[in-house]
Amino acid sequence: MEWVEETTVSQVLAGVRVLDFGRYIAGPYCGALLADYGAEVIRIEKRGGGEDRFVAPVSASGEGGLFMQMNRNKKSVTLDPMTSEGAAVVRRLVATADVVIANLPAPTLKAMKLDYDSLRATRDNIILATASAFGATGPYAERVGFDSIGQAMSGAVFMTGEPGQPYRASIPYVDFGTALALAFGTLAALMERGRTGKGQIVEGALLRTALNMMGPALIEQAVIKADRVPTGNRGQTSAPSDILPTKDGFVLVAVVGQPLFVRWAKLMGNEEFWLNDARFKDDLARGDNATLVSARMREWCAERTTAEAIAALEASRIPAGPVLSPQQALDDEHVVATGYLQPVDYPGARAGAGAAESCLFVGNPRRNPHPRAAARRTHRGGAGEHRLFGAGDRGVAGEGRGVRRQTRRVSSRRPSSRYCRLRFDRRRWRWPRWDRSSSIARRAQRCSDGIFQSRLQNRLR
Repeated sequence: MEWVEETTVSQVLAGVRVLDFGRYIAGPYCGALLADYGAEVIRIEKRGGGEDRFVAPVSASGEGGLFMQMNRNKKSVTLDPMTSEGAAVVRRLVATADVVIANLPAPTLKAMKLDYDSLRATRDNIILATASAFGATGPYAERVGFDSIGQAMSGAVFMTGEPGQPYRASIPYVDFGTALALAFGTLAALMERGRTGKGQIVEGALLRTALNMMGPALIEQAVIKADRVPTGNRGQTSAPSDILPTKDGFVLVAVVGQPLFVRWAKLMGNEEFWLNDARFKDDLARGDNATLVSARMREWCAERTTAEAIAALEASRIPAGPVLSPQQALDDEHVVATGYLQPVDYPGARAGAGAAESCLFVGNPRRNPHPRAAARRTHRGGAGEHRLFGAGDRGVAGEGRGVRRQTRRVSSRRPSSRYCRLRFDRRRWRWPRWDRSSSIARRAQRCSDGIFQSRLQNRLR
């Protein structure tokens, strides 16, 4: 397997330590994005691994696709923060951290001493990035929820289906949107701390994210009371905007704006009818008469294969795309050529994942010089894979019954041990420029006058 050097991506967050207590997507994906850009992210799970580790398993030891995407480039520690030993380790970790991520309900945060007041008692300029279903205030603040709850309560599920049968989106876009907002807010909080030396709370909520993504429809309803009803795949504010069958599949066509509609009318034939009839004079009128427009588009598509339809639409510069299955998406020539998804070695990965003992790695969204360049190319497999012990590693120890001290076995082969020693001195330590003036940067620079030695025991299969 050919690897691309890590230097193809600027590690702008090098020197920032993040403790990730997150679960499922909103918290962990925020951590993954920070890790992509160089932050040292330590995933902290309960002993034996969290429930989100085993969703849709793809490895012999049960780790799933969700875990693979959310936890790339992270270190892994397991502990029980409800024990006195585990709580002591959490405090020592917090004392060395810049950011804590925890998408947990407020009562759970308080019980685990991960609420902002408890964290500030250990480190006064800490940044807490947290997400919940409904936010910290309001009558639903104590409720729990997942992505689909946000979809349902924002109006999106109502508008997605057919009249009398609402549908939710199969992908958790609310979770991912919340994670992106958390990562953005965390970067802003780090910049603010660089100016003022103060930490803060970065708070996300699934319902807020869902409402934000439904913003245009909600604004329309609030202002003019449009009272729209669902129309399946057919758009309502322009046309044609629909999913239509071909001889061998389906295509999605999206025509928005007069220039595109003119090109579409020329492609369909009978141009004078489409361009002179008042029912199709602008996007809103075409949306109101979308049934007629989609009917003509349906006839045209039914006479062609998917490839023929896409080719003709592209020749006319009309946005269109085939409806692909997950496997077809993996095999698509553009996806393969851009290298955004890459196979990465992972112990115990099941056959058929692309190569022996490998899984897919979702690359960094930044554009890199090399077309196959990935963010960083590490996996973090077994729960508690990393042991932090001794007085090094910025003062973190992994002693005590509350910390998992052995590597999780993820394959039948005997794991090998690899030791690496990290040395930091003044010449090599580089704090992010925007944080140099802060008190934590000055303390870190003073600390770097000495030599820190850390031994991380990785058992890699």
